[in-house]
Amino acid sequence: MTTTTHISKEELEELKAAFERVDLNSNGYICDYELHELFKEANLPLPGYKVREIIQNIMTEGDVNKDGKISFDEFISIFMEQRKSDVAKSFRKAINRKEGICAIGGTSELSSEGTQHSYSVEEKYSFVPTINVDVQDPHCCSPIPPSFPSVFRGGCVGEVILLCKMINLSVPDTIDERAINKKKRTPFTIQENLNLALNSASAIGCHVVNIGAEDLREGKPHLVLGLLWQIIKIGLLADIELSKNEALAALLSEGETLEDLMKLSPEELLLRWANYHLKNAGWHKINNFSGDIKDSKAYFHLLNQIAPKGTKEGEPCIDINMSGFNEKDDLKRAEFMLQQADGLGCRQFVTPADVVSGNPKLNLAFVANLFNKYPALTKPENQDIDWTLLEGETREERTFRNWMNSLGVNPHVNHLYNDLQDALVILQLYEKIKVPVDWNKVNKPPYPKLGANMKKLENCNYAVDLGKHSAKFSLVGIGGQDLNDGNPTLTLAVVWQLMRKHTLNVLVHLGDGQKVNDEIIIKWVNETLAENGKKTSLQSFKDKTISTSLVVVDLIDCIQPGSINYDLVKTGTLTEEDKLENAKYAVSIARKIGARVYALPEDLVEVKAKLVMTVFACLMGRGMNRV
Repeated sequence: MTTTTHISKEELEELKAAFERVDLNSNGYICDYELHELFKEANLPLPGYKVREIIQNIMTEGDVNKDGKISFDEFISIFMEQRKSDVAKSFRKAINRKEGICAIGGTSELSSEGTQHSYSVEEKYSFVPTINVDVQDPHCCSPIPPSFPSVFRGGCVGEVILLCKMINLSVPDTIDERAINKKKRTPFTIQENLNLALNSASAIGCHVVNIGAEDLREGKPHLVLGLLWQIIKIGLLADIELSKNEALAALLSEGETLEDLMKLSPEELLLRWANYHLKNAGWHKINNFSGDIKDSKAYFHLLNQIAPKGTKEGEPCIDINMSGFNEKDDLKRAEFMLQQADGLGCRQFVTPADVVSGNPKLNLAFVANLFNKYPALTKPENQDIDWTLLEGETREERTFRNWMNSLGVNPHVNHLYNDLQDALVILQLYEKIKVPVDWNKVNKPPYPKLGANMKKLENCNYAVDLGKHSAKFSLVGIGGQDLNDGNPTLTLAVVWQLMRKHTLNVLVHLGDGQKVNDEIIIKWVNETLAENGKKTSLQSFKDKTISTSLVVVDLIDCIQPGSINYDLVKTGTLTEEDKLENAKYAVSIARKIGARVYALPEDLVEVKAKLVMTVFACLMGRGMNRV
């Protein structure tokens, strides 16, 4: 046959023998994992991500039999094509540098000429199938091609919509889909979609400070993939929190209180969860989702512990086959483990190579997905636990937390009050609002075992001192001890003034040097509305008419005429549901025209004065062409 005319009989026999050795299932076909091994056996080793690219191309274009499998004849065709292109040689340099890592020149705003940004190609090929499964939309590129994210170049409409869809999957209702431009493909409409995606990502806590619409338009891999990872991670870790899953209290250690457990980050809780099940399995503790899971043995035990046993009414029974546990080859053992995970519907995010290499991001995602589908925990009963502590996060607290994280503070803020108790995040926020911080005066972790709280208190005292004297905040009755204690009311008072100052910094050019205040913003809003013939107006940020969002919608239309589709805006006597629909549309359109709005639609409906002010301030900044 034509596929074998350039292969000698001896070589063909060798390839046939290699094929049979690698065909673990002995079914005459090769899967992606087996193909990876087969290339090694055929003396044509390829990186795992390259094999997956080949697989995706074959399944969409070169699957001769259209059966979704690779026969021996089909493999020979692939082998000849790869050998002809001398791909092994071209990849040798990459392998010598560091397999699976691509290095590219610095492209972010703050990167200096000649710097290098790296991204894992393994992560790129892991995200694609996950997105293809989760996002189903006729306007998106589906399935995403192997060249992703290079398809962003030129501002591919489908891929920008995909980003918006991923954001809504992670945090439902963040983006009102009525605001997405899905039909017309022009530089202007693409720019609007990019603005909407970036500003919405920022609103859910993604760090996008050094990512611009142009970066996405050019398909810069490290920025696109970095943003996608943040979005995916936020969604995966969203429910790994005690207030959303009280059964997590089962992870309490001896002598530990619920308050202690609440201080743990989602990643720490996830590790605690895995070790809880490993202990029950009689297996040793792991300390991370990288080096400690490379042999897949901990994963085998974890899967066996969380698989449904059929003990509850209507619950299926899924048996985990542990025979692969004793496989000597790490890659093959990982494949056998993932076959068992597939039986639970949880094979996403990792390949055998990702497990064996200990890729921390992808393994974290793999375990988080296991937790979300099969937590296998029972809420403790008859224990002395103060459940009233689990009140959950308020909308205002979540907005403040997302705002901080979007600015790239370190460490990441998971719990607003606990994570601010050493003031390190607050001090970083001072720098964001142009208040100088003398870091020589700041105590940094790791703190000593003895006197750790005193070191944190010193930081808090310094933070309050900066607020009073340098930032000119109103902090009457607030001391460092209040921050150190995690006092909700007083901590929020400091955080709010930081956010207010950050928001108003875009307007410092107004008023002939006067301090920008509420009156100046309200005056500008009303003058802008009147000049454009709008009938709405604003009396104050507590004005009850704000609940309809009509004044916000009209102001947006003044700033960017034609951006509002008034057929979608509800008027007249409005129900609470009507008001919420208007607010969702208004917030999304505000982000779409370039205003970085953190407030939520509910804040407009309920007329939360503080956050309402930030909406109008951001729109004023956009209207003055300063943001």
